[in-house]
Amino acid sequence: MEKKRCRILFDVPYQYCQGTGCTHYILTIMLGEIIEELGIRDKTILVGPVGCSEQIINYLDVDAIGAPHGRALSVATGIKRSLPDRVVITYQGDGDFGAIGIAEAVHTAARGEKISTIWVNNGLYAMTGGQMSVTTLIGQKTTTTVEGRKEEQAGSPLHVSEMLSTIGRSYFITREAANSKTNKEKCRASIIKGIKLQMDDHGFNAVEVLGICPTNWHLSPKDSIKRLEQEVMKEFPLGIKKDLSRG
Repeated sequence: MEKKRCRILFDVPYQYCQGTGCTHYILTIMLGEIIEELGIRDKTILVGPVGCSEQIINYLDVDAIGAPHGRALSVATGIKRSLPDRVVITYQGDGDFGAIGIAEAVHTAARGEKISTIWVNNGLYAMTGGQMSVTTLIGQKTTTTVEGRKEEQAGSPLHVSEMLSTIGRSYFITREAANSKTNKEKCRASIIKGIKLQMDDHGFNAVEVLGICPTNWHLSPKDSIKRLEQEVMKEFPLGIKKDLSRG
């Protein structure tokens, strides 16, 4: 039986790099299905900043707003405080969330804002040209580290989820991936959990998703998945970093 198309998803061509296995494409469909499954379409407000992640607001039939680069959580905070009954979700990338918006991430967590964040960590700024981000691996080549990232020059990769887990009012912080059926199911479960925690009036939660970017990695989709599993996951281990609901 053919799977019924999710009603939350607009029937339009996606602007993500086509045919590459782009993680943004996978998560866009996943989030649409989750919103439909939870029955929260009319309550959801989606915030997308500059970057590949911004495209998601064009594909999901929910209230949505674009934010300046790195400022999605500030915009989301204003929305949630003004409309506390809404489900506010930011969808971001590692450059936006972990670099340009790192102050927003830290202080949003410190205040315990009741916001759900999904952010894709593919190790670079994808849409703006493939530059190094805070999660670029040592030795990884980007347009701003053409010989590979050097620790003595550019520092070491920032483990944002681990950092946020140390902040007192962060509530649920986890790192997932979308490279296999099992990991996709875990990722889906974590996103659902974060949204439900927000709906139950709990504090800030963030789901990091390790992603691939074959276009800027200059690899095939198959080799990109291999690199994700053999290199990226070694630097950024999957799993829950903080979960106050367990206590």
